[in-house]
Amino acid sequence: MKSTYVIKENHEFRRLYHRGKSTANRYLVLYCMKNRRPYNRLGLTVSAKFGGAVQRNRAKRLFREAYRLHESELKQGFDLVLVARTRMLGASCADIEKALRKAARDLHLLEEKEGKQS
Repeated sequence: MKSTYVIKENHEFRRLYHRGKSTANRYLVLYCMKNRRPYNRLGLTVSAKFGGAVQRNRAKRLFREAYRLHESELKQGFDLVLVARTRMLGASCADIEKALRKAARDLHLLEEKEGKQS
């Protein structure tokens, strides 16, 4: 079974924007909300103001890759929406990864590792 599904419906995005918790940083805004399912669902938003299709698609690819690399560290049972900010245009994949981890930590979405001291 897949561990993450895609959010595509407009009403699901709007529900997260209005009722979900959010945090923002330099490159992205992360909205999250419990979904009462055993898996996560991910939605990506990149505004037309962000740039042309090439820039928007690159932003979505960077989001997907950063999420894929840290998917195993995230708690399950959440709907997540990532919104790109215009500062993301010149960002590297490592920058986006760091921003995603920080946003997930701020919303307490990261699994606690046993034996790890903070």
